[in-house]
Amino acid sequence: MLQVFRSVKRVAAVVSICALTMFGTAQATEKTEFKLAWTIYVGWMPWDYGAASGIVDKWADKYGIKIEVVQINDYVESINQFTAGQFDATVMTNMDALTIPAASGVDSTALIVGDFSNGNDGIVLKGEKSLKDIKGQNVNLVELSVSHYLLARGLESVGMTERDVTVVNTSDADLVAAFTTSGVTAVTTWNPLLSEITAMPKTSKVFDSSMIPGEIIDLLVVNTDTLKANPKLGKALTGAWYEIMATMSGSDEAAVKAKTFMAEASGTDLIGYEAQLASTKMFYKPADAVAFTNSAKLTATMEKVSEFSFEHGLLGEGAPDAGFIGIETPAGVFGDKGNIKLRFDPSYMAMAAEGAL
Repeated sequence: MLQVFRSVKRVAAVVSICALTMFGTAQATEKTEFKLAWTIYVGWMPWDYGAASGIVDKWADKYGIKIEVVQINDYVESINQFTAGQFDATVMTNMDALTIPAASGVDSTALIVGDFSNGNDGIVLKGEKSLKDIKGQNVNLVELSVSHYLLARGLESVGMTERDVTVVNTSDADLVAAFTTSGVTAVTTWNPLLSEITAMPKTSKVFDSSMIPGEIIDLLVVNTDTLKANPKLGKALTGAWYEIMATMSGSDEAAVKAKTFMAEASGTDLIGYEAQLASTKMFYKPADAVAFTNSAKLTATMEKVSEFSFEHGLLGEGAPDAGFIGIETPAGVFGDKGNIKLRFDPSYMAMAAEGAL
C-alpha cells in the first residue's frame, strides 16, 4: 500500500519567524554541494528513481556539482528543515510553500511545477449522498492540510462555509479505521486512503480535486538566495527531472521499469502506482508546466490559498491580511510587493522546453 506523507502537522516546533528570517536573508554564496529532500507521494517518487538510476548524478556532473537526494519520512519535518536552511531544495505543495517557509520569512522559489491533484483528494460521505448533505456533520480530516483547503472549497461550491460543519482533526494513519466506525460519517482525505474509503460499501465521493483543477499543486522549491548564487543547481535539477519525466511517460520497457521502481519504493505495485498517476495531472513536458505557471489562473489560485491560510492563522501572528506575503508569478504579484517570499519562476523549465540545458 502506498503510504503518503503529504499531511500537514502544524506544530509549535516550527522555529520563530524572526529566527528563520535570518536563514532566509543571509547572503548565499556559490558552492558545489547541495541537498534535496523528498517524501513519499506519487508525484515525488521520480526523485527517488532519479537518484537510484544515476540520472541526478549525471546532470549534477554536467554542471560540476554534487546533489545528495535524501528521503525524509515526515513531510512537514522536511519542509521545516528546508526552512531552517538544512536543505537547498525540497518537495512540497503550493499551500505549504506559502504557510511554512514563506510565512517564516524565507524567500523561496518554485523551480519545478511537477503536477497537480486531479482527483487524488476528495470528500466522502456515508450513504447515497450529495455534498449538500454534509451540513451539520462532523468531518474527519487532517486539520490545516490540503484536505482542509479542499473541504473549504467544496463547501464554497454549494454555498456553505466551515461554520456549517465541524472539523475533527484526525491523523491520516487513523482515517480509514475511523470511517468504519458508526460515529464517523464524513471524511476528507487523499489517495490511497481515498481509494480505500470509497471502496467501502454505501459510500459517496461527493467532491474531489478534479473539481478545482490546478489548485493543489506539487512543487520542487529551492531557496531563492541559493538559486540566485548557484544557477547550476537549478539547471541540473530541472534537466534531471525532465529526463525522468521523458522516461516514465513512455510506453516502452524503460518506462515500465521506472514506474515499477517507483511503485515498489512507495510500497505498492505497478497497477497501484498507475492508479495514483491517473488522478494526478503530471506535467511530463516542460512546455506544459511553463504554460500552467504563466497562466493568470495560478495567481488567482494563490490568492484563494492565501485567503484560506490567513483565515486559519497560517501566515504568521503578525499578518494583518491575506496579502501580507507577496507571491510572485509571471502573470503578476498577489500581496505585498515589498514582502515577496514565494516566487514561481518558469525560466529553468523554459530552458528545458527549449533544449537549452
